[in-house]
Amino acid sequence: MIAFLKGIVCLVAVILFFSLVSLKFPSGDKAMSGVANAAVCTFLVEAIYKYILGDFAGIEFFGAVGSVSGSMGAPAAALLVGIAMGGNPIYSAAGAFAVAGYGILPGFLAGYCMYWLLHWLEKHLPSGIDMILLTLISAAGHYAIAKYSDPYVSSVLTIIGGAISEATTYSPVVMGFILGGLMKIICTSPMSSMALTAMLGLTGLPMGIAAVACFGGTFSNGVVFHRLKMGDRGKVIAVMLEPLTQANIITSNPVIIYSSSFLGGALSGTVAALFGIIDNAPGTASPIPGLLAPFAFNPPGKVALVMAIALVCGVVSGFIISTIAKKIHYKVVIPN
Repeated sequence: MIAFLKGIVCLVAVILFFSLVSLKFPSGDKAMSGVANAAVCTFLVEAIYKYILGDFAGIEFFGAVGSVSGSMGAPAAALLVGIAMGGNPIYSAAGAFAVAGYGILPGFLAGYCMYWLLHWLEKHLPSGIDMILLTLISAAGHYAIAKYSDPYVSSVLTIIGGAISEATTYSPVVMGFILGGLMKIICTSPMSSMALTAMLGLTGLPMGIAAVACFGGTFSNGVVFHRLKMGDRGKVIAVMLEPLTQANIITSNPVIIYSSSFLGGALSGTVAALFGIIDNAPGTASPIPGLLAPFAFNPPGKVALVMAIALVCGVVSGFIISTIAKKIHYKVVIPN
């Protein structure tokens, strides 16, 4: 029990930290967008190519592509975080190549911290030698940050992973409800659920819960947007496909949106737990990846059934929350 509580505290601390990064740190939202993109171009590619087309369909070529892509989380994070923040692509690339072999979180930390140092040095180094010096400094700096942060990152993630695994073993339904609701809130918030699950390295049932929750919960958001007239059809579709595109409306109506996210995600996550849906592709906690990735690790018929039930859970949850909002005469805030 103590180990479980310790793990949950660590998980909440990590979530709060990345929420602060996204909302309060300089260029934090851009950095989180960069690491989310890193999860897409590595872990999503791995999930589709390695596990579905490689392992499941038996196509060796795609299996090889997926394996290589999935091993590049740290370089992708370091590169895309630096570029997203406005850094020089050459220096970001030099640093990214130096962190190959580490996890996506050390890569993220290296990319974020080194951006500021390189940005400052660019203003002070004389023209002509700046490119050579900054390329060398970037490679060494990225490597140093990744190398020395990795043991601490690994220890925290081990504690969190152990706690979640223990909880899903002893009480999978409870964990499905809590983890599913929590992950869908994160999916809807300015912090990326893809980035977080990639950083945590979630696999197995916990990742399956997160994937199904993000898929099912997206329909609750769509129903709320539609019934409360938070935007036209385009915005309804957009919030279902990628909630971050509607961040201004979501953050202006947080109670209603996050309530629908939690309920839809929690019910969908519970369904995933009851059916034992696993997902060994970390970083696929988003509506479309969450729909596709589980097919690589579970019988297709079971996945299709679970997704259909999750869809219904999402629609019902959105209907419940939007009905409550209408009953209390909630006034929707539409930002300029």
